[in-house]
Amino acid sequence: MSALTTPSPPSPPSAAVEPAEQDTAGRLSPLSHPTVRRLLPLLAAAVVLVPLAAALWGSGGWPDALTVDVKTPLDDAYTWVVYNRDTNPVFLYFLLHLSNWAYDSVSWVTDLLRSLGWFPVTAIAVLLSWRIGGLRDRRGLRLAAVTLVAFALCGVLGMWEATMETLALMSVAVAGSAVIGALLGLGAGLSDRFEHILRPVLDTMQIMPAFAYLLPLVLLFDIGVASALIATVIYAAPPMARLTALGLRGADPGVMEAAESLGTSPAQRLLTARLPLARKEILLGLNQTIMMALSMVTIASVIGAGGLGEEVFRALSTVDVGAALAAGIPIVLLAVWLDRTTAIAGDRLGGGSGPDGAPWLHGWRAWTLTAGAGVVVGVTGWRLLIADWPEAWTVDFAQPVNKAVGWFTGHLAEGVPVFGGTRPWAANFTTWVLDPIRDALTGTPWWLLVLLAAGLALLAGGWGAMCTAALAMAGVGVINVWDDSLDTLSQALAGVVVTLVLGFAIGVVASRVPLLERMLRPVLDTMQTLPQFIYLIPVVALFNVGRAAAVAAAVLYALPAVVRITTQGLRQVDGATLEAARSMGASTFQQIRQVQVPLARPALMLALNQGVVLVLAMVIVGGFVGSGALGYDVVKGLQKSQLGLGLTSGAAIVLLGLVLDRVTQRTSKRADTR
Repeated sequence: MSALTTPSPPSPPSAAVEPAEQDTAGRLSPLSHPTVRRLLPLLAAAVVLVPLAAALWGSGGWPDALTVDVKTPLDDAYTWVVYNRDTNPVFLYFLLHLSNWAYDSVSWVTDLLRSLGWFPVTAIAVLLSWRIGGLRDRRGLRLAAVTLVAFALCGVLGMWEATMETLALMSVAVAGSAVIGALLGLGAGLSDRFEHILRPVLDTMQIMPAFAYLLPLVLLFDIGVASALIATVIYAAPPMARLTALGLRGADPGVMEAAESLGTSPAQRLLTARLPLARKEILLGLNQTIMMALSMVTIASVIGAGGLGEEVFRALSTVDVGAALAAGIPIVLLAVWLDRTTAIAGDRLGGGSGPDGAPWLHGWRAWTLTAGAGVVVGVTGWRLLIADWPEAWTVDFAQPVNKAVGWFTGHLAEGVPVFGGTRPWAANFTTWVLDPIRDALTGTPWWLLVLLAAGLALLAGGWGAMCTAALAMAGVGVINVWDDSLDTLSQALAGVVVTLVLGFAIGVVASRVPLLERMLRPVLDTMQTLPQFIYLIPVVALFNVGRAAAVAAAVLYALPAVVRITTQGLRQVDGATLEAARSMGASTFQQIRQVQVPLARPALMLALNQGVVLVLAMVIVGGFVGSGALGYDVVKGLQKSQLGLGLTSGAAIVLLGLVLDRVTQRTSKRADTR
């Protein structure tokens, strides 16, 4: 501490190193390097444990002696549930009532929207958006216009009824997710112990692929709306819980201390200080919950959710690109409408008041006017217009799209001069990239892969991350899915490399060319809101079924997040630093390589982490188009009602996700020391 408080004259770099850490020529010993010193304990342990493990269990794939049969107990549990579902009290007096409540809630909202008709629903949505955006604010008018266009296009594309089914399921699911997530976030924000218990649960819920826990829900609640609703609530609740806890924990200490000095009780401080200070984070959590619920509603179509997701899934089964886009575009429109509405609401909450002249949350006159206008317009439209969208106002969107796709497939898939076509490229990618990576992983000794995961995690996040990565990698072998996991890992690694190369390149150019960034923004918005199934259809048409198609879909799915984070990170580099580099004669390439990239390293590491997670998630969905390995096992387990196979493969995906997350996510302390 005295060195930090007492000035001392500068000394040469060698003086900061102990004499024992230098060789006879006065140069630094390799053992003094921070990375080597951090790895020394792990290397010392490996020297002792690796020969012992190789002698006991060999150096090939994961040894059978270290596996545990997980599938048989899960299959037995499935059989027990099937035979006792109609007689067990848990099903009769709890799960059955929960299932009936879920079905009745969604049916009631669906019937309400259908009975109102297309005009009242559209008018009410437009008026509500206008009020949220501000009656005297241009944002309100723009949001109302976006809402009108979104709902009108849903009808023009012939998807009005499916859109209402999806909107009904979304409404109930978001309400349930928001309540559950807010309660969990409240507990985590007020209790450190509860937060520590909840964190791994939320991690598992977010990493676990959606298909993995659709199967047990189908087992408990049967195929239908109830299973889809409960799955959506489980999938969408974590963001609300995390951001609510973050907002409560980030409340201004000065405000909280002032409230406490006034003699308020803990409940009063929560209601009058902590919750109001966390309102922006809570609304951001609601925004993310809405986006994830919309994504899950689409995926849940495989278990009878209905709506737009079912239309997309039906088109996927017949490789009908036009029908898939006709159903996918309304999903994007709903996502854009809901995202902009909640974002503007968050901005107005943060500002406290708008141009209406009264605090926003207390502008009861404006809300009364909006409600009255909605009632009048709704009743008028209900009495004068038919409920269903007029058939004459629909457009056949699928046929021209299918013709265009047929032309592209015929001219790009095969027979292209010089390049050959997308399908030969896919075959070569499988032969020269995917197969060698898979063979290298499966041919590597099991203990070396565990050691590599531990070492990389130690460098990235410290001892805690090392233990998590090593245990997760070993857990993949213990549950007896080692080879399939390595096959999936090979696809994920190849997809991550392609995604990062393209994403970093596009992000660097976009950060230097504002026009390109503005042109990419709507494209990236669309790509991020498209459901996962949509990516599979054009990819299969161009690349045929197989692992290359799954990797291509994963790259398209993960690319927008990498581009956005990279662009934002490079743009946030201090302009004065760049100006200083330019004044010293640095070229554009030198500015990027020596200034922007080093200063934006935390953002680039976050882009790497998000690319890894998103690629792994999409590779699993690629099981529908022949990715094989864990993705195929999860899909097969869902379709064939094989609980052991589906849940074991889902657990392996979670473990792989933990390994990749700990390897690529640097802690703030590590980042600061580099």
